[in-house]
Amino acid sequence: MANYAKVINNVVTKVIVADANYISSLVENEPGFWVESDKAGIGYSYDGTGFYAPKPFDSWTLNTDTYTWEAPLDYPTDGEVYGWNESAYQADNTTGWELVE
Repeated sequence: MANYAKVINNVVTKVIVADANYISSLVENEPGFWVESDKAGIGYSYDGTGFYAPKPFDSWTLNTDTYTWEAPLDYPTDGEVYGWNESAYQADNTTGWELVE
């Protein structure tokens, strides 16, 4: 058994657990195709190689090696917990991470 994602127009529309024989036996009237993946989720995009989550913020960029979104500023390394503030970043391009209390 494995996880399979149904991809239509490069977007994951379904995720199921099934065996390969079941997936190969499916004859569907809807467009798209099935791809085995343990990382796909509904709403994720597929570029023919990997899956990635919806873009969390306008300023973030996709790392196509890891298929993860990266902030334009490094996450602070002081051991505290931070959240991203897109408005602050858009205002000055130097701040964005804010301490979560």
